[in-house]
Amino acid sequence: MKTKNQQRNPVLLVHGITDTEAVFDEMAVFLGKQGWPVYSLDLVPNNGEVGLDVLAQQLANYIARNFAPEQTLDVVGFSMGGIVSRYYIQRLGGIERVQRFITISSPHHGTVVAYASHNLGCLQMRPNSEFLKDLNADAMMLEQLNFTSIWTNYDLMIIPANSSKMPIGKEVIIPVALHSWMLTDSRCIAEVAAALAEPIKPYHQFEYIHSSQKLLLGGDNI
Repeated sequence: MKTKNQQRNPVLLVHGITDTEAVFDEMAVFLGKQGWPVYSLDLVPNNGEVGLDVLAQQLANYIARNFAPEQTLDVVGFSMGGIVSRYYIQRLGGIERVQRFITISSPHHGTVVAYASHNLGCLQMRPNSEFLKDLNADAMMLEQLNFTSIWTNYDLMIIPANSSKMPIGKEVIIPVALHSWMLTDSRCIAEVAAALAEPIKPYHQFEYIHSSQKLLLGGDNI
């Protein structure tokens, strides 16, 4: 599984609510053995107490600290981590450096489970929240990169499960019984690896000439 004519980007894994980076251990080991440099971080607090925009800034800060401005990246976001990553990409300049973006069981259109908490991050993940309506208003910008949404019809955390469905990019539905099992299911891990191995869209190939400027160059189970 090799990316044509391109060195593999570092892959940044972004966890979901109440999780830590440890939830990606199995996936990280597999991707590492396949040749990807894998990174992850702990979002703090991880219980939805602060807004997802605040967590997205933590993600932006982590990227600024750990990668050179000209380094392109691939991002995999699980559950809440997919929405945090979307905010980074769509609102904090990540669109200029992320080339492949994969969400796994993320509540792109909200989840009724979020009504169980009044924490700000949970309010933002409720169906029809102003936060999600704002992100979805220009979700088409994600077409500039390789975007893949992976989800399961049996999700009891993302309700309705098709909230993880997006009108753009590639969609992969895997019949996994539980939300958390998505990160350890061999089929899901294989799909993540396949998405990371796809050649990037030609018009998204660029190099940075300054941190705020870019130069366009062109147009089975485990």
